[in-house]
Amino acid sequence: MDGGSLNPAWLYLIGALAAVLVVWVVVRWMRSRGRLVQPPDRDLKVDVSQLDDRGPPADGPRLEFYGTATRLAVLVIAPAGRTGDLPPSQLLPALLENLLPGLTHVVASHQPLICRWPPQLSSQGFAQSFFNHLALPGNRGKGTPWCSIAGRLQLGDRAFLVGLVCTSGSPNGLGQVVVQHEGQWLDILRIRES
Repeated sequence: MDGGSLNPAWLYLIGALAAVLVVWVVVRWMRSRGRLVQPPDRDLKVDVSQLDDRGPPADGPRLEFYGTATRLAVLVIAPAGRTGDLPPSQLLPALLENLLPGLTHVVASHQPLICRWPPQLSSQGFAQSFFNHLALPGNRGKGTPWCSIAGRLQLGDRAFLVGLVCTSGSPNGLGQVVVQHEGQWLDILRIRES
């Protein structure tokens, strides 16, 4: 073997590394252009009828939905826009407190299912997808213990989309609500100590 030729194993290794580099560059370029589609295998569906429908806990913070005491059963968070990222776990309390002061205490007490969704292009599209993937029983929850709310939330210069599914433990007429502007969260939801 002369000093000028490469071992075939090295050629394969160099070729494989070059292929990985090309794939990485293409993926980065597509993400920066917003053309990378989420893999279709991610299932966002939650079967609300399989969740515990007992009402709010007897002690601790109580989440009120239009004045009706409820228990938070599901919390969904998604970044707004094509390339947004979810906040890291340590910033989740700031996001929740910005949505509704005291919501971190409700989450700690009620122990809801927390779902992190991929980026969503619009708040209307998110609300529709949220209500479809977390379909409430009956007539969109009316006449059942279930209710839900979805909308947009700004945290600094970043926008997020949030959905909540709640249960009162007894039939109510609340149903599904879409938040039209950020201030409306505080009109619909309140937190009270038991």
